[in-house]
Amino acid sequence: MHIHILGICGTFMGGIAAIAKQAGYRVTGCDANVYPPMSTQLEAQGIELIEGFGVEQLELKPDVFVIGNVVSRGNPLMEEILNRGLTYVSGPQWLAQNILRDRWVLGVAGTHGKTTTTSMLAWILEYAGLNPGFLIGGVPQNFGISARLTDMPFFVIEADEYDTAFFDKRSKFVHYHPRTAILNNLEFDHADIFPDLAAIETQFHHLVRTVPGNGLVVCNGREESLQRVIQRGCWTPVEKFGSADSWNIDADNSVTLRGETQGSLHWDLLGEHNRMNALAALAAARHAGVPIAQGLAALAEFKNVKRRMEMRGVANGITVYDDFAHHPTAIDTTVAGLRHKVGGARILAVLEPRSNTMKLGVMKDALPGSLKNADRVFCYGANLGWDAAAALVPLGNKATVTDDLDELIAAIAAEARPGDHVLVMSNGGFGGIHEKLLRRLAE
Repeated sequence: MHIHILGICGTFMGGIAAIAKQAGYRVTGCDANVYPPMSTQLEAQGIELIEGFGVEQLELKPDVFVIGNVVSRGNPLMEEILNRGLTYVSGPQWLAQNILRDRWVLGVAGTHGKTTTTSMLAWILEYAGLNPGFLIGGVPQNFGISARLTDMPFFVIEADEYDTAFFDKRSKFVHYHPRTAILNNLEFDHADIFPDLAAIETQFHHLVRTVPGNGLVVCNGREESLQRVIQRGCWTPVEKFGSADSWNIDADNSVTLRGETQGSLHWDLLGEHNRMNALAALAAARHAGVPIAQGLAALAEFKNVKRRMEMRGVANGITVYDDFAHHPTAIDTTVAGLRHKVGGARILAVLEPRSNTMKLGVMKDALPGSLKNADRVFCYGANLGWDAAAALVPLGNKATVTDDLDELIAAIAAEARPGDHVLVMSNGGFGGIHEKLLRRLAE
């Protein structure tokens, strides 16, 4: 069977392509921007890539077109697919119908930490010999790949609340029908598609409605939003984490379950958010049959996902990190985690607000507070619908804002001195700032 994927170079759709190829499908695809690393990863797997969305691709005559959510009405190839009445389906629906059916799906949902927690859970199952398949929105360093298919029943998936496709505005995760569902946290995000937090809570409740009675919902016990989701109706056992009466962990990384000590977590990851991620992964893995002690042993060998406090290099005694943080809560916890690690050393926070929510300015008033633990703040203010300099006024002369990337790099380099830690935060490539900055600092 031949599938042709529109929007193949995104992490999610690229993962579907890899899994489909492993499952024996003929896979081709197209995208507006076909370039490394995704293009080389896909081509190495024998997947033919086409630049752009030209209607001539209809001559490939695939059995079905799989549509990514970057594709909208007006796309020339999509318009011709519709005009000719050809068969098409969204990526999540295709995955659910052709790969996830009859598997034990473990889905990880939440505003923050999905990629990290999904990677932890997949690694725990791997360490326990369960050889899971997985689809993750990043590259877990224990595996070196973002997606794989195995012949074992377990499949771990990052369950995203973003919409499915232009013709299906439900969240992606409603398609996955997990037997084990993690609800990691829930805040307002994705202001481009959700009007308010209540709208996202409704989507999370749709997910809860799909979990079977013999399944498990692993839920953050500290989040009022998630308690509201559960209270709307739940037909599945719930295990809470982060609460004294269920799964908990203290500052010394001692893990308890209903007040009884289960062991300690020995690892190098930073921050309370990662301790909570670990609890969620341990609880979900236990539901799949992995003893807690074995889960803790696995996490002791867990290597974080790329772009999660990833050290990119050291130049003249100045350490440069890359992190995916882009929501104020994630920025706050990321800076706080680094502060815990480096103590009194200076932290220079470098921010590119480029997510759709950030570009709309919905979270701009929360930015100064999220950067309170940084000694200096540098913000790239280009392509925003709001004034970043005005938003960061509460930080006073601690903040520097510019719309020019070269100016930003020069300002950081002029400020940095040996012993400093430069934390770069963006959910995009940020113009290759990490390598450019390291070269500049080395000079």
